[in-house]
Amino acid sequence: MNHSLVTEFILIGLPHHEKMKIPLFLFFLCIYLCTLLGNVALILAVQGDPRLHRPMYLFLLNLSFLDIWLSTVTLPKMLTNFLNSTGTISFQGCIAQLYFFHFFGSTECFLYTVMAYDRFLAICRPLHYENFMNLDLCARFAAGIWLAGSVHSMIHTMLTYRLPFCGPNRIDYFFCDVIPLLKLACADTTINKAVIITNIGAVALICFLMILVSYFHILKTILMIKTSEGRRKTFSTCASHMISVIFYYGPPVFIYLSPDSMDYLTEEAIAVFYTLMTPMLNPIIYSLRNNDVKAALKRQIRQVGIYLSNPSI
Repeated sequence: MNHSLVTEFILIGLPHHEKMKIPLFLFFLCIYLCTLLGNVALILAVQGDPRLHRPMYLFLLNLSFLDIWLSTVTLPKMLTNFLNSTGTISFQGCIAQLYFFHFFGSTECFLYTVMAYDRFLAICRPLHYENFMNLDLCARFAAGIWLAGSVHSMIHTMLTYRLPFCGPNRIDYFFCDVIPLLKLACADTTINKAVIITNIGAVALICFLMILVSYFHILKTILMIKTSEGRRKTFSTCASHMISVIFYYGPPVFIYLSPDSMDYLTEEAIAVFYTLMTPMLNPIIYSLRNNDVKAALKRQIRQVGIYLSNPSI
């Protein structure tokens, strides 16, 4: 049971001058619309092309779906607060935002790890790939990471929900996250901080190290390919994933492994990048670096153009 006196919080949001409210609103609205458009296009391209019904692209479909919801958890409320001077959010709404942010964020963290394993099998163990990564196993992996993300998020949500909040209620952040909320709790938060370090920072770091190990073996295998064209083509399929991993894993590791070492301005700047910018950049990174995805997107655009020119078809 929660015995907080606080019934609502005030999200301070990103520090800005009063005259910058509308420009910032339009800027982040563009980011949100680009995120939705890019990821929806990627989902439609994978679903609509039978040639992309392979584990690698089904994982990519999951990634796009997660990016849409990860942005939706934080950005709409942030946009509302640019137009609403109060910036209030109910206690229950704050806890819900915390849960879904960590649910989608941790699920994406686990997904990147599985995607690296998929590339490792495809490049380093091609003869065994069908045994270890077929569509049935791909679906099981996907279900497993969604379940793991839910459990991971529930731990932090329940530990935070049980804390008493007596005031103040101003959150120096643009959404409800664990670390800013712990600063407002009127109780000992040592256990919560320990769980943050182990269950968020350490888990993200371990996943990142597992990805690095996978790509170490991948690079060794690529360097053994005799032709330069073969090396280029093989590396191209992995480069987009590695770029996304660096963009996504670096910031949370810094934030959650040292919850008290950063000022909130630095923390917010880092959080904006991996929560808002990375979901927008992922479709661009994967479509530009992958010829199969580019071809599928072109076919989708062509079909839409044909339909618009002749809706009776």
